[in-house]
Amino acid sequence: MNQAEVLQQLQQIFDRMFLEPVVLTSELSADQVEEWDSFIQISLIVAVEKSFNVRFPVGEVGQTRNVGDFVQLIMKYQKS
Repeated sequence: MNQAEVLQQLQQIFDRMFLEPVVLTSELSADQVEEWDSFIQISLIVAVEKSFNVRFPVGEVGQTRNVGDFVQLIMKYQKS
């Protein structure tokens, strides 16, 4: 799966999680989306793990600064 495909699948997850539309870009971060709080963050991680069939170490998820970092993390663990 390439970066564009991961981003497209992530967009579908975000569309289900947020009431307001969120257009994903690699630079988008949680502080730019009003609804994106700690509860949504945990829900997103669980949804992503299920959707992509991956499992993230807690420490690595906490180091992501934006959607682009999250995409790279997904791609890293899909290859594992």
